[in-house]
Amino acid sequence: MADQYAQSGEDIRPDGVARAEVVDIPAIRWEEPAEGPVVVLLDQTRLPAEEVELVCTDPQALVQAIRSLAVRGAPLLGIAGAYGVALAAARGFDVEEAAGALADARPTAVNLAYGVRRAQEAYRSAFGSGAGDEERARERAAAAALASARALHAEDAAASTAMAGHGLRLLDELLPGGNHRVLTHCNTGALVSGGEGTAFAVALASHRAGRLRRLWVDETRPLLQGARLTAYEAARAGMAYTLLTDNAAGSLFAAGEVDAVLIGADRIAADGSVANKVGSYPLAVLAKYHHVPFIVVAPVTTIDLETADGASIEVEQRAGHEVTEVTAPRASVAGVEAGGGIPVAPLGTQAYNPAFDVTPPELVTAIVTERGVVSPVTQDGLGELCASSLQATMS
Repeated sequence: MADQYAQSGEDIRPDGVARAEVVDIPAIRWEEPAEGPVVVLLDQTRLPAEEVELVCTDPQALVQAIRSLAVRGAPLLGIAGAYGVALAAARGFDVEEAAGALADARPTAVNLAYGVRRAQEAYRSAFGSGAGDEERARERAAAAALASARALHAEDAAASTAMAGHGLRLLDELLPGGNHRVLTHCNTGALVSGGEGTAFAVALASHRAGRLRRLWVDETRPLLQGARLTAYEAARAGMAYTLLTDNAAGSLFAAGEVDAVLIGADRIAADGSVANKVGSYPLAVLAKYHHVPFIVVAPVTTIDLETADGASIEVEQRAGHEVTEVTAPRASVAGVEAGGGIPVAPLGTQAYNPAFDVTPPELVTAIVTERGVVSPVTQDGLGELCASSLQATMS
């Protein structure tokens, strides 16, 4: 089951956003209270209205949190999946069943299945090794699954730092002199990562170096991850940012106001095709036409060499009400019922609502990973990068 509770000691800022006394609430963490281990999530469906945490006491609650987007973002989904396996093991649930449910919770994000598989393999290996009774074996295996999840969490934080460095150097090469005006889509900051994010981390590094002139933030319809989450993170970081509707991006490019596009990825196929939040592909087309670099920032774990090309990527289709209704914040705001939706289309309207679209490699200027930059984006280049990453992991 899952229990939601608001942080204590909140105050309401002039902009109406509830702010906890804790300066930075982690997007995910493992805790071990007296009643048993739990996975604690910052509920992203409640942002920016309030900072509320969701406490998951069983793997099914975590599955529901993933499906509802309370926890989201490719790298963080991998971490959540690994912690979910550890939670199942620690609380005595069927680990194989839990792993299957977690891995299937969102099909497009390859990191989720990776994190689940990694913790699951650690569990299996520890369970089958050494002597001892079954209870001791399960305790040993549960500890191994948790250690694997914690290791993945730490690795992702380190990867975030490395990607920020590589990405900033690339920006400086492509746009010498600074004054970067960067357009981003969806949310790719600390809310999706064990560190400071992927694409957002690059923009944040540029800001800290005094070279970011403006962060353009796509609202990212239909669930407004840009408006609700990226703007939230940019405001907390003191960045110069401006929010725009998704369909205003074309006029922004035409006005010469965009120097680079930075996005994340949920899956990168072997040929370099990039699946990311729907709306990314149109930005790539605009960037190509206007001769603006289109840069993808993602950890190596997002590259899926077993998926041959973009056509082979399974794209998640989400409920039509996300398009036909404007969802109110989970917290009651201005008299609107918590969790309700305001209809914006006639009753019975059908909606097309893919969660992602796929950008072909010829529209991608570069893919930035913690292991380096691939440009031009080719199957051979990605293969070499993954091979070098595997060697580094094994050494």
